[in-house]
Amino acid sequence: MSYLPKDELEPDKGGRKPPSMNRIAIWVIVGGIGVYFLGSGIFGLLTR
Repeated sequence: MSYLPKDELEPDKGGRKPPSMNRIAIWVIVGGIGVYFLGSGIFGLLTR
């Protein structure tokens, strides 16, 4: 017994779907924050 629809249980026949624009935006924002933290950390170590 499963609570998911049958089409979600079977693998896609068409291959992989491209990522949605929302997911791309989240990755860009999180990546930007990570680059900022990395850059500010390196800058803090070099100016110490």
